[in-house]
Amino acid sequence: MIKTLLIDDEPLARSVVKEYLAEYPEFRIMQECRDGFEGIKAINEHQPEIIFLDIQMPKINGFEMLELIEEPPAVIFTTAYDEYAMRAFETSAVDYLLKPFSKERFNKAIHKWKSMQSNTSISPAAVALIENAAESPSQRQRVVVKTGGKIRIIPVQDIAFLEAADDFVKIHPLDGSSHLKNKTMQYFEKVLPEQQFVRVHRSYILNIHQITRIELVSKDNYVAILKSSAQIPLSRTGYGRLREVLGM
Repeated sequence: MIKTLLIDDEPLARSVVKEYLAEYPEFRIMQECRDGFEGIKAINEHQPEIIFLDIQMPKINGFEMLELIEEPPAVIFTTAYDEYAMRAFETSAVDYLLKPFSKERFNKAIHKWKSMQSNTSISPAAVALIENAAESPSQRQRVVVKTGGKIRIIPVQDIAFLEAADDFVKIHPLDGSSHLKNKTMQYFEKVLPEQQFVRVHRSYILNIHQITRIELVSKDNYVAILKSSAQIPLSRTGYGRLREVLGM
């Protein structure tokens, strides 16, 4: 038995996958999910070997859902997502099905996955697609984090600063809380609006709207004082970037 989940907000899309899967009795559909929240809960509960996942869904999208799963199962995307995102799959096209997809195309994806059953983790092509999703406007407007069993959506305007934390990035919202995200500082430099967020230090990205003043603490050594009273060190390069953005 191959434990399977369908995660798509469109009932018709789920029914098409169910119809095509009927020819593969070894696949057992454990649950149908209408959004990413349901998907995360179902993955944790059923530990599926494979999921059929839409990208554009309400609440959180397919990319954001995958980011919140520590060990994601194998993924076949079933999506009408913008064509630019599919460039990640040009050399491994069986990892996604572009709606509307034919039965033949579906079978091809299933057969390819069967030949790779030993690899139960998300494919390198899918990882590349998640990274490329940084180009999506929706990904630039918010950050989704998981703390304990709770999922929080943080609008970027509510982020005061970001801090490098070993292999993670610590998100500091305006409410004084903090949340770890399994991403890199380089990723957030790419995603966040460049006229609002500036890499002022190798370990800090700063929301310039939160700056109250910049102080010289020693020769050529500056810190930015935020509305929360947090003090963010500025490297020489970071100070130059900040001056440029602020028009100083």
